[in-house]
Amino acid sequence: MADQEDLRYPIGKFRPPAENTPAVRAEQIETLRLLPERLRAAVAGLNDAQLDTPYRDGGWTVRQVVHHFVDSHANSYIRFKLALTEDWPTIKPYDEAAWARLPDSSLSIEPSLVFITGLHQRLVALLESMTERDFERGFNHPERGRVALGTNLAIYAWHSHHHTAHITSLRARKGW
Repeated sequence: MADQEDLRYPIGKFRPPAENTPAVRAEQIETLRLLPERLRAAVAGLNDAQLDTPYRDGGWTVRQVVHHFVDSHANSYIRFKLALTEDWPTIKPYDEAAWARLPDSSLSIEPSLVFITGLHQRLVALLESMTERDFERGFNHPERGRVALGTNLAIYAWHSHHHTAHITSLRARKGW
């Protein structure tokens, strides 16, 4: 059986790409464009008992992971917009684990799958409209310091693969 660190980080921990070029960003944007489709495929056919299975001991359930995508990516979208319209704004972090325990994280996943689809259509359109200088803009994170939008894009491309892998690796281990 895989150790807990492998289960927690099935694609490894985030590492910024060596380059932040238009070609690298195009790949990251494509990851975000494809996330709704890949997420829907990852959860296709799962029943409620499977959706309520944690991807690792002490980890979130598949259902919570799906709802977390919306919480996290909506926050990221707002951060992009703030950084594009203000000069290095200080953003408000949120307690992801506490949000995952709120009652709406136990609802059907369908509204979150629909939400992430619309959100990513808007996010991708915004990202594709950004200039080289726009990707150098950013925000101040109270815990992480200054985060450039090029870095934020890389984080959310990784985040998309990271949590999708939580679901697909659980399915593989369980034979679902």
